[in-house]
Amino acid sequence: MDLAACLAAVSVRSMADVHRAAEALRDIALSWCDLHVVAVDNIASKHPMVDADGTVLAADVFGWTGDSEHWWKDSRLALSSPLPRACRYESEVFWVNAQGFNTRQPNPYLDELNLDNFEKRALTRVAIVVPVHLPFGQIGAVCFLSRDPERTELSAEYEAHADLLALLSHRFIAGYAKAHRTRRWLPVDCQLTKREVECLRWASIGKTDKEISMILARSHATVRFHIQNAGEKLDAVNRSQTIFKAAQLGYLGAAA
Repeated sequence: MDLAACLAAVSVRSMADVHRAAEALRDIALSWCDLHVVAVDNIASKHPMVDADGTVLAADVFGWTGDSEHWWKDSRLALSSPLPRACRYESEVFWVNAQGFNTRQPNPYLDELNLDNFEKRALTRVAIVVPVHLPFGQIGAVCFLSRDPERTELSAEYEAHADLLALLSHRFIAGYAKAHRTRRWLPVDCQLTKREVECLRWASIGKTDKEISMILARSHATVRFHIQNAGEKLDAVNRSQTIFKAAQLGYLGAAA
């Protein structure tokens, strides 16, 4: 199967496609890399990925059926496991074991993550991980695990197949997220001005209106006007929600 066919196979346009696409991702990972799949569409959610009938993909499609393999039932994993935690600090595919993270470019954030008791916390000895950063601050992840539970490195599979796994994972998770999203949380086509963004960026790091007015050499009233105006555009009920929604739309990204 060529790349175009692989991408088509894992694409999700509606919930009716989910089961078939998950099976395709599973089969490609096994046939190309001999790896098992663990997939989550939102590392902050307690709800497992399901198909149109509500069937949990982890068990029914990806084969995690053993009594000790029901990882999606442990809501603490997103907070304690180094795999989803790393996805908050990295956007490119990486592989990891107890000795550390292996990326194509250095990432000092990953170097500082605690890997003590790695196997117990990650529920594996080694994994290739694809972070999937989606709109509105949502982060998904697909982990690829060796079928041999004793293996502790996946460097060969990473070098040979990382790009393919990343493309397929992003296509599958992004499609699932769109198909599964039923509630609109943010206004459509909201455009903030340069000055509104400047004020919100300073507010997001804890500056008061008075402090922002001094930084930007504008009056206190002008700063309040810009923040309130941004809140109206974002349909926010208060200052905190204004900052939160602006961040979800990417206006307040961390400085380089």
